[in-house]
Amino acid sequence: MGKSAKAKSRQQMQYKDYQQLAKQKQLKIPVFRNVVVAFVIGGLICVFGQLLMTLFMRLGFAQEQAGNPTVAALILIAALLTGLGVWDVFGQFAGAGAGVPVTGFANSIVSSALEFKREGLILGIGGHMFSLAGPVIVYGAVTAFVVGLIHAVLR
Repeated sequence: MGKSAKAKSRQQMQYKDYQQLAKQKQLKIPVFRNVVVAFVIGGLICVFGQLLMTLFMRLGFAQEQAGNPTVAALILIAALLTGLGVWDVFGQFAGAGAGVPVTGFANSIVSSALEFKREGLILGIGGHMFSLAGPVIVYGAVTAFVVGLIHAVLR
């Protein structure tokens, strides 16, 4: 066996050892647990939203109009909890369950604003506030346009 063959064999051994070590050190992601927690927490947020909506209807809002203050209240609560640092801890536990409802949208805007506040109101907060939420707004608007266009054509 020549020098290059021995070096190649040694290199293959090192690669195999590295692959085994990497496999041992790889974090085990509890997928089932994450799915269940996200489902339960997201559902509880929606139940809380429904309770708020019922409260607004009892305060005199019509059923068609009660959704607006409900969404505004959920956004306000999530924004306040993000500003106080509570939402970060909650989001670590809840995962996608906290990020998918409208509360996650509020969290993404406020957390971006807080991150860049030291750069000033215009270039910091104003320039970066929608860095996470901007693509959601753009794709949501484009999707709504396309769906509306399809609806208009099929009518």
